[in-house]
Amino acid sequence: MEATVADIPKGKTWNGGGAEPFGASYGKMMMWFFIMSDALTFSGFIGAYGLMRFKFLETWPIADEVFTHVPFIHGHYPMYYVAFMTFVLIFSSVTMVLAVDAGKHMNKAKVTLYMFLTIIGGLIFLGSQAWEWKNFISGTYGAVILNDGKVVQFVDETGHQVTLESFAANVPTERVQHTRSNGLWFVSEPALAPVSMEQVKKGFAANPNINLRIEKIDPATKKKIIVSKEQANAYLANAKEVVKGANLRVNEYGKTLFADFFFFITGFHGFHVFSGILINIIIFFNVILGTYQQRGHYEMVEKVGLYWHFVDLVWVFVFTFFYLI
Repeated sequence: MEATVADIPKGKTWNGGGAEPFGASYGKMMMWFFIMSDALTFSGFIGAYGLMRFKFLETWPIADEVFTHVPFIHGHYPMYYVAFMTFVLIFSSVTMVLAVDAGKHMNKAKVTLYMFLTIIGGLIFLGSQAWEWKNFISGTYGAVILNDGKVVQFVDETGHQVTLESFAANVPTERVQHTRSNGLWFVSEPALAPVSMEQVKKGFAANPNINLRIEKIDPATKKKIIVSKEQANAYLANAKEVVKGANLRVNEYGKTLFADFFFFITGFHGFHVFSGILINIIIFFNVILGTYQQRGHYEMVEKVGLYWHFVDLVWVFVFTFFYLI
């Protein structure tokens, strides 16, 4: 005999042994559905990045040479600050676990504390990511783009990359940045590189200790190949543009796709972190007001915790595939 609505006990959402399917509330189920769909989206992005990286394996920028900045400290510290960002985000996931556990014990004071620490961790990570974007966009050393789109960089006799300003010749230049009030009407362009192509060429010719390296990576040394002075002059003869920093059109680090994926993947993840912080702040104030204490449960903290753990887990994959491998 089939069950009817009247046969279902009051408070039951289905004709089973529990109050909810799989022992999960409707809100938790919907959060899991969202996480699964979002996981597929991130998987597509990371998969596309892996495909392009494999296709251009010999010329893909080396992460250890790109992400070398540490706030308030000058020097070459590859991946140090990115590792710090990762630690902060993972630690915020730990505080979220403690907040959920405190909620199960109806401990309002501890939930408030751990939610606050989670928000602080998220803000530190988001601020660090914005600072990393700023350095990525502004650049460090500068490079030259050839007519075929390849990017060449400059190194000293020890093989360490040097800035264009350190060897560029001090010759006058008449190049002026186009703005809406200068040149074509309603047409503007990004800020000009700190040195011109002529200054780079003359400075390179006048400094025998400055060498040029191409995009291609030597499989034996895992470093970009440094060419002879004669080959370098041949490359510079086909130089098109001086570039400093990165954008969606060109970047000093190498393949334009590298910058495109960096902006898109880390930006999309950063948007998730930003959204998570806003939601955490709302839940945090509800905790302070005693909303969940009056309801008799802190399920909302648990639901936002699922989202926050997902954001942390995604960053682990981004950090692994984008920065480490």
